[in-house]
Amino acid sequence: MPVQIIDHYQDAPCRINPILLEKRALLLLELLQCSRQAFNLVLVDDPAMTEYNHRYRQKNAPTNVLSFPAQDGNEIFPGQEDELGDILISVDTARVEAGRENKSIHQRLTELMIHGLLHLLGHDHERSKQEALAMWDREQALLRQLRTKTNSSQERKTMPHLAINVDHVATVRQARGISEPDPVLAAGICELAGAEGIVVHLREDRRHIQDRDVHLLRQTVKTKLNLEMGAAKEIINIALDLKPDMITLVPEKRKELTTEGGLDIIAGEKKLAKTIQKMDKAGIPVSIFIDPDAAQIEAAVDVGATFVELHTGRYCDATSAEERDLEFRLIEQSAELAFESGLRVNAGHGLDYRTTARIAALPTIEELSIGHAIISRAVLVGLDQAVREMLAIVRHPFPEH
Repeated sequence: MPVQIIDHYQDAPCRINPILLEKRALLLLELLQCSRQAFNLVLVDDPAMTEYNHRYRQKNAPTNVLSFPAQDGNEIFPGQEDELGDILISVDTARVEAGRENKSIHQRLTELMIHGLLHLLGHDHERSKQEALAMWDREQALLRQLRTKTNSSQERKTMPHLAINVDHVATVRQARGISEPDPVLAAGICELAGAEGIVVHLREDRRHIQDRDVHLLRQTVKTKLNLEMGAAKEIINIALDLKPDMITLVPEKRKELTTEGGLDIIAGEKKLAKTIQKMDKAGIPVSIFIDPDAAQIEAAVDVGATFVELHTGRYCDATSAEERDLEFRLIEQSAELAFESGLRVNAGHGLDYRTTARIAALPTIEELSIGHAIISRAVLVGLDQAVREMLAIVRHPFPEH
């Protein structure tokens, strides 16, 4: 195997995704035209790194990364044919650096892996200032190429689930004040077409989904029912009685056409924590819909959420490629930060048949919540076909152009 991830880091609060690191390592070998060669990536803590530094560099302190080229005959991990060597990274030090630089731990680990890999290939920034600058330029070029390669890669070990929001079916019904179209029937069609979850937002003003709908859906949904809701007493009591498979706490304003942004957990921390405690006692997992923001992710951990759903609206609404790339990077980094913090990660809002693939390819996202685009498409091709077309994108993502 070209890349072996050896994880000796045992700090439970910091979750590392070995699949993500392996994928990036393989892409790096390809970019460096070393696909037939192999290396080991060893993740350790500061005490272990200090021991290696003391033994091989006569330094009694940890460092972020050490490289041991196989051709040097190092006795730690003996090299074999076509083996470049071993890269040791202290996750403790990388975490500190990531926090200081406002990056996810996976981003920092990737940077250190690139640095270590260049050392294995003979680069050495300590030999001269000129070589240090050349090595830095090469690292930055590889980072840019890796981002491009990652965007164009269609590989992912497990695909995210597709959960469909049927609120807009209810919106059409309520416009006429009659019984059709029925969002409960629509949910059944979505499940038969392959959807792996149904999402509904029971608003205080009952502008679309009604109490009757959620009670019937609780009885008929065969996959997973996700109840979106504000943290209002009446709706909390309904959720506790209904016992959906999960709830997603969202902001709610009476004059908004749709949810306009993520929930500010920091501003409502005490109220949200009490709501989550009630749901926990009832055995109902809680997700919180937030903007891709590090402070909100930290707050989600503090209040006891199980999931966060990252708001993808600004990414979808971007008016230029540069703006969309920037928003995508923010979502990517936030998804990694949430994963590292022990949260499970979903995403949604505004995703359509053009913008979904890139988000679906992110390895830390478990589920995508999509509604308006699918219901709009269903007007033209039928609901079954609209769901199947979106499922094809989610399960076989390709980069947007």
